[in-house]
Amino acid sequence: MIWRMPRVSTGWVVCLSLLPMSLLIACSSLSLPSHQDRQTNLQRAKVFLAAGDFRRAVEACQQEVQESPSAESYLYLTYVYQALDAYVEALAKEDQWVKMEHLYLNLSTSEPESLTEPSNILVRIEKELIQSAARQQADVTAELATRLDKSVVMRVWPQQTKWRQMNPEGWWLTVPPEWSW
Repeated sequence: MIWRMPRVSTGWVVCLSLLPMSLLIACSSLSLPSHQDRQTNLQRAKVFLAAGDFRRAVEACQQEVQESPSAESYLYLTYVYQALDAYVEALAKEDQWVKMEHLYLNLSTSEPESLTEPSNILVRIEKELIQSAARQQADVTAELATRLDKSVVMRVWPQQTKWRQMNPEGWWLTVPPEWSW
């Protein structure tokens, strides 16, 4: 018995030869997410706050100030600094010094080299350093917002005050619902 190659119809040959071309066309019609699909600086800041990643939350709000300077953007940055201050105070009240050390590392390191150069500062000193810097930066950004538009400050700031009163044990992990981040 002699083995013979099965006979392939011309239709199958044409179909198979067009397959790579049709895949190329189909894949080229797929597009990357548009700019509108990406998160805004403030949306990213809100996620970072929820995660307790205050360094990135500050950076995202600073980017918002850079790209869209306004009284509101300065107030949002002020809020993040004050949220950091409140979080540090909450950790201290609960004797959560390991979390304080983690927060300090999060704030002080952003490069891979930091993995081999750990901090040697005592945690309670770190608390004071973080709170002092956060309070100073909050004061500066609040003053900048007021210089830009005092009426915006008078409208927006009471919203966060109310939010803090309604959520005294964790307001720093998100923003008031009126702020559509």
